[in-house]
Amino acid sequence: MSRNQARASDVIVFAPHQLPMSLRLSRRSIVLTVGTAAAALAVTVVSITIGQYPLDLSDVIRVLGGGGTLIEQDVIFGDRLPRALTGLGVGAAFALSGAILQRLAANPLVSPDVIGINSGAAAGALTVMLVLGGSGAELTIGALLGAMATVVAIVVIAYRRGLLGFRLVLVGIGVAAMLTSAISYLLTRSDVHQVQAAAGWLTGSLANRSSMHATIIGATLALAVMALVVLGRDLRVQELGDDLARTLTGSRQARRIPLLLVAVGLAAMATAAAGPIGFVALVAPQITRRILAERQIGLAPSAAVGALLVVAADLASRLIFAPEEMPAGVLTAVLGAPVLLVLLARAHRIGAAG
Repeated sequence: MSRNQARASDVIVFAPHQLPMSLRLSRRSIVLTVGTAAAALAVTVVSITIGQYPLDLSDVIRVLGGGGTLIEQDVIFGDRLPRALTGLGVGAAFALSGAILQRLAANPLVSPDVIGINSGAAAGALTVMLVLGGSGAELTIGALLGAMATVVAIVVIAYRRGLLGFRLVLVGIGVAAMLTSAISYLLTRSDVHQVQAAAGWLTGSLANRSSMHATIIGATLALAVMALVVLGRDLRVQELGDDLARTLTGSRQARRIPLLLVAVGLAAMATAAAGPIGFVALVAPQITRRILAERQIGLAPSAAVGALLVVAADLASRLIFAPEEMPAGVLTAVLGAPVLLVLLARAHRIGAAG
């Protein structure tokens, strides 16, 4: 069997007569998504049973079914379940954002944390937290506005007959450095107690998450999925190059804007929910691309891989440093930084975007 025949046999076409659309699904993509999602759920269940108040799996099942003691219900519904659901949602959101940006720019180095979108969201949230004294929904709005303003600045500076991958990365790194300085300034001018709380949030942590955080990221993912169902074809067309994409869809840059807004919204809301957890948006799509041999866009498997990375990092940080806890963002940064170095070395070696 030839390579083209093998690829054709790997594709499942779903075209219901009732809908004016069709879906092309890869068997390998489905297997990766289902397997990774199952692993993420397994890690989530284990994380719910672990803590200062240990629970058996049977206890968790009983409480989720409406039983259990008041203490068990408070431990699960008030702390561990919102933490776990937030971790799943944040990981999926960061991974989706990274996958979209990397496909739009045709560059594996482009992700919201590398080009400064996460830093912009963090700066906006910290402005609300430290300067305006806001929290909750106000912090979410600040993160979204900060991320949007950052993207506008990056696009205005980097645009030159389109958005070239490496130019976007270099400008984004510069903007991220400026935002990091702004964040440091905010921290030095604030009350020591506020700074302590903000510093913990800046590392990217799932500690003390509530149902509000889980709801924010869950609603964001639901809206993003609906948008991507409509925009998925445009994302695939963008990979064909400027000339062919323009022939098929008209203005390529205009088609990029809705996809860019979805990616920014996902990164901003994930940052608002758990802080700027680093490198998940960079690493998850790269893992997916290599497993799928770049045959598919891989949005669903990327989301599943991202969710697994975050909940696994959170669980590992709780187990390795028990009884203390290390923020999950620290562990993802330790593991993700070498991946960034490898991608930089590969891009330099081939003299292209990677």
